[in-house]
Amino acid sequence: MKRILLLALLLPAVIFAQVKPAAPKVPGFTIAGTVTGFPDGTNVTMVNGQTGAQLDQTTLKANKFSFKGKMDEPDFRIILFNGIPPFVTLFLDNSNVKITGEKAKMDHAVVTGSASNKSFNEYNNAIAPYQYLFADDAPYDSVAIDKAATISENFAKKYPASVVSALAIIRFNQVTEDYKTTEQLYDGLAGPVKASTLGKYVADLINQSKVTPIGSAVPDFTQPDTAGNSITLSSLRGKYVLVDFWASWCRPCRAENPNVVANYNKFKDKNFTVLSVSLDQAKPAWIEAIKQDGLAWTNVSDLRSWSNAVALQFHITSIPQNILVAPDGTLAGKNLRGPKLNRALSRLLK
Repeated sequence: MKRILLLALLLPAVIFAQVKPAAPKVPGFTIAGTVTGFPDGTNVTMVNGQTGAQLDQTTLKANKFSFKGKMDEPDFRIILFNGIPPFVTLFLDNSNVKITGEKAKMDHAVVTGSASNKSFNEYNNAIAPYQYLFADDAPYDSVAIDKAATISENFAKKYPASVVSALAIIRFNQVTEDYKTTEQLYDGLAGPVKASTLGKYVADLINQSKVTPIGSAVPDFTQPDTAGNSITLSSLRGKYVLVDFWASWCRPCRAENPNVVANYNKFKDKNFTVLSVSLDQAKPAWIEAIKQDGLAWTNVSDLRSWSNAVALQFHITSIPQNILVAPDGTLAGKNLRGPKLNRALSRLLK
């Protein structure tokens, strides 16, 4: 099974770069490094690039170090010297890998031998001008988003047998939230890539999107506001409505409230409003939190905490959480916290 995985990962290199013969199959990986600028005895550590867990350790001797092991699937690895930057990042698979570099220019170290790393470098270099789009505080830039999406989509289509394509699809979904195309790209991946950790993550994204999918009708509901008046979601039809689930006792909710307030103030004159549903039990605490946080929109609650009827209706099991309802009553977005809320509203309320 692992040999099949290896062959699948090497296919892109064979098809699109046939100048050189395919690398021989190996039962695991070897890393042979030559790095100058460090004294003998320098600790060299390999860690998991996603979890930070230490995986192996050796020492530098005459500018050389080596690691051996076996990968269940291609994944990020980081090589650290004395446990601090500068370091080498690579996308490692079961290959014979060579690393060449020097301390003063470690970010320019050359990694050869890993087909996955070659693919990762190709994608990373192409997406580099738009890397800022993936930051939490990224501004909305429709032109840059279109270009990043096109790069990611084309890469995934070109290299269906590379696990890096799963990463490209994740990036595509991140900037577009286009789940229909995300699923089409995922369907085009080779079986072993779908079975990888990154591939399973893409599958999870797709499956989650089908639970009250974007574009589906949002069911109506009614709850009392702070004065006891019955408020229905459908009474706000014709506007974009952020249905925001929170509670006065929820620290993450209170920390998120300034972000909701800022977006409300920015877009309230552009056909947007907020309808907050509180999972409180004590009315005085609820009213005081509304006042303290400046939630100057309609607030409703049946004061039944986690048994709130609307929370149960929408399967809310953690807060803060929200859904964005379009003017026609369909779902336009969900779980839009932090900068994601501003990006979504900037895209919809131009």
